[in-house]
Amino acid sequence: MNKRITTNKIYMDCAATTPVSKSVFDAMTPYFMEEFGNANSLHSFGRDAAATLKTAREKIASLIGSHPSEIYFTSGGVECLNWALKGIATAKRDKGNHIITSAFEHHAHVKACKTLEQEGFEVTYLPVYENGVVKIEDLESAITEKTILISIMLANNEIGTIQPIEEISRLAKKHKIPLHTDAVQAVGSLDINVKTLGVDLMSISAHKFYGPKGIGALFIRNGLKINKLIEGGFQERSMRGGTSNVAHAVGMAKALEEAIKDREKNVVHIQKLSDHLCQRMLSEIPSTTLVGQDAQRVPQINNFCFDFIEAESILFRLDMEGICASSGSACASGSLEPSHVLLALGVSIERAQGSMRFSINKNLTKSDIDKVVDTTKKVVKILREMSPLTPKEDSQTLFKDTSKSKQI
Repeated sequence: MNKRITTNKIYMDCAATTPVSKSVFDAMTPYFMEEFGNANSLHSFGRDAAATLKTAREKIASLIGSHPSEIYFTSGGVECLNWALKGIATAKRDKGNHIITSAFEHHAHVKACKTLEQEGFEVTYLPVYENGVVKIEDLESAITEKTILISIMLANNEIGTIQPIEEISRLAKKHKIPLHTDAVQAVGSLDINVKTLGVDLMSISAHKFYGPKGIGALFIRNGLKINKLIEGGFQERSMRGGTSNVAHAVGMAKALEEAIKDREKNVVHIQKLSDHLCQRMLSEIPSTTLVGQDAQRVPQINNFCFDFIEAESILFRLDMEGICASSGSACASGSLEPSHVLLALGVSIERAQGSMRFSINKNLTKSDIDKVVDTTKKVVKILREMSPLTPKEDSQTLFKDTSKSKQI
């Protein structure tokens, strides 16, 4: 396990990013100063770099059940999402202009869809209901003769709910529609074998599974027609311009190898911590909800709504106490609007404004979780006593009557 970088702080935001593991860092190090060649140069330094890149690509392909020619390195998950959506949309425009997705995809995914709508494409946003899961019957009803892509995330980045991708895949194949899944939050928690899932495109990003920031990979099934997103040289088999990031590709391959090898052990550990966190939060802090409780979720992501107070105040006070959590997706942290994910589930604007995401990394312990809950109790109590929204009866019985803790 990694040593905590700052020993007096507890990091509860692994859904935003994770620390690079020591073994991953060690694997990357030679490619910064010693073996630093450009993989497209023809001399020995370039040939060595190209061979290293090829090995990293082959390793990633073998780990997700694909062929190396189906793996394309990118700058991360956001680029993968944009490439999958815009690349398929423009490549298949002569066949149709309709895309189906869900109402609570990643913020970057939603923005890309909105851009495509401005360019004349039609996008259907499937509802996800209170449990945060799409229904197959809704998807089937949405399919038309003009549908050219279905894109549904495997695990939600804010509440962790898991979508029925294998069922969706069977329906997509029946109608001969390409299927993309955003698996960024699923790596290390779920099986991401592309053959098992039955997907045609899949996005992953290294920094979500203890690899480096700035590199991701898009799986594109061989034979699928897709346009480029980034023009340039002959990198990535002329499909994605830009100097190959050899060091980060090596780090990503190593991180993915560790994530898949240690998945069962890490899931058991994190699930225990998650169960303990949820049990204490809901039983000891009244007027608190756990979002997506009734659905299957990845173990590391837990999203709570604390009534009568705003998440930003909770976040900053927790940070002052050495607890690093999140009030939603890091990509949307500059927005003052309530989370579109929670609103898609039917959570009220008032409740959504009190939403906090506690995402657990593999290096935490039960004592860390206890400190997080104890600190959160203290912070919520202080803020509710200050808030004019807190009912008098709640203020008087705060943290004594737990009957108002609930789940949605």
